[in-house]
Formats: sequence, structure tokens, C-alpha cells
Amino acid sequence: MSTPSRTPASTGTTPAVDDTPAVIAVVSRKTTVLFAVFTVALAAMVGLAPQGGTTGFRLSTRSDLFQLPVLEVPSTGTTWAVVVVLALLTAESARRLRAHRRTPIWLAAVFAFVAMVGFLAWAASGGAVPVVGLLGGAMTLAVPLVFGAMSGVLGERAGVVNIAIDGQLLAGACAAAVAGSLTGSAWGGIVGAAVAGVLVAALLGLFAINYLVEQVIVGVVLNVLVIGVTSFVFAQVLSDNPDLNSPPRLQSLAIPVLGDIPLVGPILFRQSPIVYLLYVVVAVVTFALYRTRWGLRVRAVGEHPKAADTVGIPVNRTRFRTVLVAGAIAGAGGAFYTLVAAQGFNREMTAGAGYIALAAVIFGKWDPIRATLAALLFGFASSLQGILSVLGSPVPSQFMLMLPYVVTIFAVAGLVGRSRAPAAVGLPYSKG
Repeated sequence: MSTPSRTPASTGTTPAVDDTPAVIAVVSRKTTVLFAVFTVALAAMVGLAPQGGTTGFRLSTRSDLFQLPVLEVPSTGTTWAVVVVLALLTAESARRLRAHRRTPIWLAAVFAFVAMVGFLAWAASGGAVPVVGLLGGAMTLAVPLVFGAMSGVLGERAGVVNIAIDGQLLAGACAAAVAGSLTGSAWGGIVGAAVAGVLVAALLGLFAINYLVEQVIVGVVLNVLVIGVTSFVFAQVLSDNPDLNSPPRLQSLAIPVLGDIPLVGPILFRQSPIVYLLYVVVAVVTFALYRTRWGLRVRAVGEHPKAADTVGIPVNRTRFRTVLVAGAIAGAGGAFYTLVAAQGFNREMTAGAGYIALAAVIFGKWDPIRATLAALLFGFASSLQGILSVLGSPVPSQFMLMLPYVVTIFAVAGLVGRSRAPAAVGLPYSKG
């Protein structure tokens, strides 16, 4: 007879159980899919509409300390070389995906840079891309977006969804035109713009924080309200009194020595004073949010207001004050439209920039530096639209008008990856 096999039950013992929790890494495939889409799209463009000749890249201006040579490359050959590089980067992203590893930010940055070089080599064939003008224009066009993004970061870090960024920008633009015209000073216009932004933010705080109204609805209503008020002021007051809509312009101001550095100087240090103000605002917001007691309180009421209240932090007062500061920043950004971009106010001149600024906040994962970089990306898309139109790109003009918004959608939907908003954002707080 065969001996029956012994089991743990027959021996009176139980098998060992591993109590170590299993960690399952969830990696999104969106970045890899986007890499593949852009690679195929660029290959299709150069395959269906090959461009002959060469493309130049001008890296300096005539006023630089020394001149950099124009870099000329064969249009079609460069684009096909870029397609190969993009395919390799896509393969690397796919390899990391199979290994349950995220695509690092540096790889996405390299992919974006290489893809842009290939696209410009194809789109600007027969011409020369003014790299300084392209990047300098991106910096200028991103100014109101960065101001709006800083406003959004502060508001949402405190737990308040600031959908009203566009209204604050528009109110700031209108107030800057009137205040600048009355005082005869562009800085007076900026102060007036900040005050207008505070007023809009006060309405947001009053209804969203004090009366616990749904924050998104309040923000949308405020945007519509500001459009109506500013349109009325323009039609009934400014049109009949042009002296109230003729503020002084903020001219570009070059910083000595730094402004003469090739490539970097014209982009960063030959800008309007409001751009230099922007540098200060980003630095102060970043430092205050992460390195001060005030910033710790702001982040606490945005993450866990009940715990903050328990240790003595006045939640609603902190939120209200933060929303007012955020409104002042967004309002000051609106002054860009009437003091730099144009000399005077016109109805709805922000063109929905506040919503792009809000997208930059999400793309930047509620961090001031990352939100700034995201806003610069959207500014770059707008600048690229203008440059390619001047160069006579084969890209249809309708697509060029869509480009900034297409970049916004792809960036937020595909490149942002997993992100976590402040835990209490959008949730009103009431004691008891």
C-alpha cells in the first residue's frame, strides 16, 4: 500500500502567511501614448508634405555683445532624423511602462524639445526662425497667465477654487486703464488693477467662504458679472471719454550687461517692468508658501481645516485673506493688457486667459514654480502661432489659432500624470 501524503492539516500545522503588504505600482500609459501620437503625426506631416531647402535658427540679435551664427539645417533630413529620435524616446517610455515605472520629467522635456526642433525645421522651411523673438514673445505673452496661476495656486492651496481668475484679470485690465489715465502713471494703473482684483476676490470670498455657496458656481457667475460690468463701462464711459482710456505704456527696460548676453539677455532682461515684477511675485509666493508660518497655515487650512482649527488657526479668516492676496496678484496681472500689450482697454480683451491660468495650476500640480513653467508653455504656444504665421508656414491658419488651446488640452489631459489637489479644496468649512 502506498503511504498517503501528509498535508499541513494532518500534521497539525498551518502554512506560513506573509503579512507584508503588497505594493502595486499603478503607472499611467497616457504619456507613452502621447509620445507615439506626436511621433506618428510628425512623420505623417513630413511624409505627406515634404519641404525642400533649409531652415535657419537665429540665436542672437544685432544688439548682443557678440553675434552667434545662424544655424542652418536641411528641412526634410532634420525632420526625419527627429522622427527617429522621437521613436527611440517613445520606445524607452514604453519600456518603462512595461516595467511599471513612470516616464521621468526629464525624458518628457527632451521629447518636447526635440519634437519642437523637428516641427520648426519642417514648418519654417526656406526661412529663419528668430529663436530670441520666439522665446521672448513666449515670456511676454505668459505674463498674465503666470500672474493668474500664482493667484490660483494661493487660492486652491487655501482650499478655495478660484474659477474667477479671468474676471480678476479683466477687472484689473479695465481698472489699470482708468487709474493709469487719471494718475498719468503706469504704476498707478498697476495699483488700481490690484485693487480691482481684490474687489472681485472679496465677492468670491464673501459668497464661497462666508455664505458657503458652491465655489465653482460663484466663480463662473463672477466672470460673467465682470464681463458685463466692464463692457458697460467701456460702452458708456470710456468710449465717450477717451481721456479715461489712454494710460501711459510700460516700455521695455533693458538691464545693463545682463540684457546684452546673447540668447538669454533679450529673453529675460530686456522686458517690461511688469515682467520684472513677475519675477519678484513668483519668488515671494514660493518662499512664503513653503518657508513661512503664514504659508504653513495656508497649506494647513487647504489640506485639513478641522485639524487646523483644532490647533487654533482661524480657518475661514485665513482663507479669506489668502483669497484677497490672490485677487491682488491676478488683478495686477490684468494690467499687462492695457499697459503693455495695448494702450487702452477693450471689452473681453483677456480672451479667457484666466481659464488657461487655471489649467496651468493643475498642470503644475499646485506648485508655484511648476505652474509658472506650465504658463510659460502656453505662452510659448501663443508665440509660436504668431511666428509661424509671419514665416508663411504650411500649417493651416485655423490650426494655428487653435494651437494654444490644443497645447492646454494635451498638457492637462496627457502630461500631468497623477496629481493630488489639496484635500479640502472646494469644501466650505463651518464649525460644528
